[in-house]
Amino acid sequence: MTGAPPAAGIWPWAMWGLAAIFYSYGFFQRVAPSVMVAELMRDFSVGAAITGILSALYFYAYASLQVPVGVILDRWGARRLLTGAALLAALGSLFFSQAQDLMPAYLGRALIGIGASVTWVGALKVATVWFPPRRFALVTGLTMAAGMVGAVGGQAPLSAAVAAFGWRATLVGAGLAGLALALAIWLVVRDRPPGERDDKPASEEGRRLLSGLVVALKNPQTHFIGLYGGLLAAPMLAFAGLWGVPYLMLRHGIERPAAAAATSVFLVGWGVGSPLVGWLSDRIGLRRIPMMLCVGLALASTLVWLFWPGLPLAACYPFFFLTGMCAGGMVLCFASAREHNPAWTAGATLGLANMMVIGNGAIWQSLIGWFLDLGWDGTMANGVRVYSQAIWDRALLALPLCYLGAFLLLLGVRETHCKAQKS
Repeated sequence: MTGAPPAAGIWPWAMWGLAAIFYSYGFFQRVAPSVMVAELMRDFSVGAAITGILSALYFYAYASLQVPVGVILDRWGARRLLTGAALLAALGSLFFSQAQDLMPAYLGRALIGIGASVTWVGALKVATVWFPPRRFALVTGLTMAAGMVGAVGGQAPLSAAVAAFGWRATLVGAGLAGLALALAIWLVVRDRPPGERDDKPASEEGRRLLSGLVVALKNPQTHFIGLYGGLLAAPMLAFAGLWGVPYLMLRHGIERPAAAAATSVFLVGWGVGSPLVGWLSDRIGLRRIPMMLCVGLALASTLVWLFWPGLPLAACYPFFFLTGMCAGGMVLCFASAREHNPAWTAGATLGLANMMVIGNGAIWQSLIGWFLDLGWDGTMANGVRVYSQAIWDRALLALPLCYLGAFLLLLGVRETHCKAQKS
């Protein structure tokens, strides 16, 4: 990625805005299954384990492409790749909406993940090309905020749409919106300012990425940090991204719209916590202490809302928000991993770290579903498996276990004092 001349006028913001909307759309699709768990179980005649795998295919596809996507972006340019990715995500949504059995549903969900895999790095590519460096941090934070808007939209508003129109018609609408977004990206986004040439051979960029990947993989700090970030984020990706709505409906005896609204509190906290934790870490010049605080507070708050007997839903909200906010500590794994590796490996290091973070979300979504089916006593209601509160409590022990694992990994992470370390 090349440095950019100062941005002028509205067009840089329009181009970045469409890329940010696409990132928001990807987040919307990421959490969408959480408000249609019962419908998916009923229509595909499956239990929690298969539902978890179905939802997690988005994450598997997304995570597997995080390392090479930067090279592909440099070779094709943001305009073509973002347009093609939006088309894939839209077609995946349409395909998924019409699936009558599991294999087409798997394919549709995977296509959505493949398309969405470009959203984050694509938005940052547009920001790199069209904005001056002094605005990059601002635009990055705004991009993350756009993602959280999409995640919140995939909770209560999507739940209302599913209740009104059904999950299939709702996903058809999401697919058509994706097609319109692809057209808008093609019409508005440009790869670089007029007159600027990109003379860097794509083959050279590919070789550099591969070399950087080898260096990052050989560094134990990369693994400690990436897996820490993955386990810190996994409860949010697994719970808020899929299992939160059905759990809260049972635990607190509420309807799906209210449960979806409650789940949104986690995501709002995550959106607030990401820039806040990053700012605090930069401000005090430390990485490990904020990372430790995040995992400790996330564990404590989760134990409160998960296991405090008789705690009213309203009293849970502050703990939901705190859990989500502490998950924002995930952003420090990217900064710390970059500081522990040579600067020229940044693309490979960040891609590898992101793969570990998203990959953990996929694994734990599936595992919690498997734990639920393992304890299922055979009870059915309207063609959907029913899991007792005791089964849910055992399955969701996975959440505090993730935080304990993140804490143990953090013991192996060295402090960088927010500075690049000598290799």
